[in-house]
Amino acid sequence: MVFLVVLVMAVVVVALVVRAAANSGPDGRAQRAPRPQRPRGPVQFVAPDDDPEFLRELERRARRDDGSPA
Repeated sequence: MVFLVVLVMAVVVVALVVRAAANSGPDGRAQRAPRPQRPRGPVQFVAPDDDPEFLRELERRARRDDGSPA
């Protein structure tokens, strides 16, 4: 009975080693499937200085005021 348990364990270990070797790349590292890219939604601005329209308006006001800070 003990022989049967040892034999089954050996078969399982060999199967796992063969499976791991089949999944490894040429340099010995396991190859991973590329991660799917998440679809990107519309760009949301978090702060005013992230918004190009706000920055454009700020520069326009600064030029209109002859360089004085807005």
